[in-house]
Amino acid sequence: MGARETIRTAVRNVVPPAGLTRALAVQAMVYAVGSGLFHAGSAVFFTRALGLSAAQVGLGLSIAAGVSLLGTVPLGGLTDRYGPQRVWIVGLVLNAALFATYPFVGGFAGFLAVVVALAAVEAASGVAVQVYSINALPPEERVTAMAYQRSSLNVGFGLGAVISGLVLAVDTIEAYRGMVWFISMVFLVTALFVRRLPRLPQVARPTEPMSRLAVLRDRPFMAVSLLSGLLTAHQTLYLTVMPLWILTHTDAPKTIIAGLVLLNTVLIVLLQVRVSRGADTASGAARASRRGALLIALFCLVLPISGLTRGALTVVVLVAAATVLILAELIESAGAWGLTATLPPADQRGAYVGAFRLGSQVQYLIAPVGLTALGVTTGGWGWIPAAAIFVLVGLAIVPVVGWAGRTPRLGAAAPERTMTPVP
Repeated sequence: MGARETIRTAVRNVVPPAGLTRALAVQAMVYAVGSGLFHAGSAVFFTRALGLSAAQVGLGLSIAAGVSLLGTVPLGGLTDRYGPQRVWIVGLVLNAALFATYPFVGGFAGFLAVVVALAAVEAASGVAVQVYSINALPPEERVTAMAYQRSSLNVGFGLGAVISGLVLAVDTIEAYRGMVWFISMVFLVTALFVRRLPRLPQVARPTEPMSRLAVLRDRPFMAVSLLSGLLTAHQTLYLTVMPLWILTHTDAPKTIIAGLVLLNTVLIVLLQVRVSRGADTASGAARASRRGALLIALFCLVLPISGLTRGALTVVVLVAAATVLILAELIESAGAWGLTATLPPADQRGAYVGAFRLGSQVQYLIAPVGLTALGVTTGGWGWIPAAAIFVLVGLAIVPVVGWAGRTPRLGAAAPERTMTPVP
């Protein structure tokens, strides 16, 4: 009986309940098949099918990242004006159209135009996805629903990576063109899923609408955005810094890097919903963010031990460090969802969620070079100040969230009402 109940609990933590939560999770998985396929095969597609150099690819993606950074807040405001579902659908259709044009791109200028356009679309639709989930569900279900979506996203990413492996095995120009056209079709199918989701009533607009950049003057909220954004450095640590450390400072086989990526995917699918409990209030989300920060700091102290060990013990240390960082990622993600679900005002949620995403954009600019310099190029001692940084962020985020909670949001019209989707 105990084993049977354990299995049932595990299934409940992976399979979302029927209704809107399941519908959102299904669309997330479908979308992630296309997204995961492209992430796994994009580098080869750009160089083999489009004939670009590695330097051109890097420059184009960096410019696109800058567009995303600058456009997140103003484009996120489109959600408040036109509604999250409409912006979400238009974004998916534009994504499909842009991917369909990839095989016809000629040279760097065409490539740059497509990736910049995709970055702008993502800046708008990424906010719309999150705002729809928040608006469509009662407060006590929002974080759990986003956890189910993230679990489903990882299932889709895994399926996309498997398909990418088949494309890379074939390794022909026709296969790569077929790959991006398939991705385009996946986005169109996702748009159909989203169109069938329940429609939401229009949120009442404030009597004095604020400008799209006014949210940047909300200092308590922007402080929360910065601190929470810095904690998303767990992604950089896992996908960039840790592999570089393994290659340059340990005797572990290179294949362990792929194994750790698989471990990350499996644990997210199995545990994301379970560890997200309790993050559906501002205070609970703040405490989750603090726990995530302290776990990242612990990772920074465990990982360098692998540089002192040999053989099987090195592998054990690396798996232990990776597990700590995965738990940090799971808990911190839940905290970030809770903060975006509770702090922004209902009538300016698009602008505020866009502003919240600025923190993670800043992390993408500074964390790769900063954490690589501290953790890898110093030979190991730099992990101590890196850990101290995350401890300080963890200690600061709870009082800063309290400050934001006591401060009225700019442009807030009235307390939030629970919204009922229109079938």
